[in-house]
Amino acid sequence: MGVPSVTKVTKDGVTFISRVDRTNYLLSELVRAALRDVAKLVRKKQIKEVKAKKGMRKAKRPYRAFQYWLRKREGDLVVGIKHKTWYGVEQELGTNNQPEQKILRRSVEESIEDIIRIEAQYLSAIEDELKAIELVDEEEAISPEDEE
Repeated sequence: MGVPSVTKVTKDGVTFISRVDRTNYLLSELVRAALRDVAKLVRKKQIKEVKAKKGMRKAKRPYRAFQYWLRKREGDLVVGIKHKTWYGVEQELGTNNQPEQKILRRSVEESIEDIIRIEAQYLSAIEDELKAIELVDEEEAISPEDEE
């Protein structure tokens, strides 16, 4: 779907121009694009931290295990670890036999300043419509599972 057009209505010699649909679309897509970039940043940091662990330097499993889901209907972002991975929930939260690693939590906490910078970059584009259209990527984003 492209950017919605401007609606012009002429009534009694007066032309009304409505850009509400266009503005709502651009706002929602700018938020989605910002969330997508935030997710890529956090995922990259998670993978970097896992790759530094013993025995994971050459493994391809972290690329498939650390994912993000950018949900269009809910309008939110979910960053997480796939179910039933040995470095997943048990290492994130810790168990009786496994110490707490906090890979996901630490990746997000260390990235707060970068997340604010990314969000500010996209939301400042609201002022300039052409810049906003450039930043909006029309392709649907899903977590890249086999990215290396």
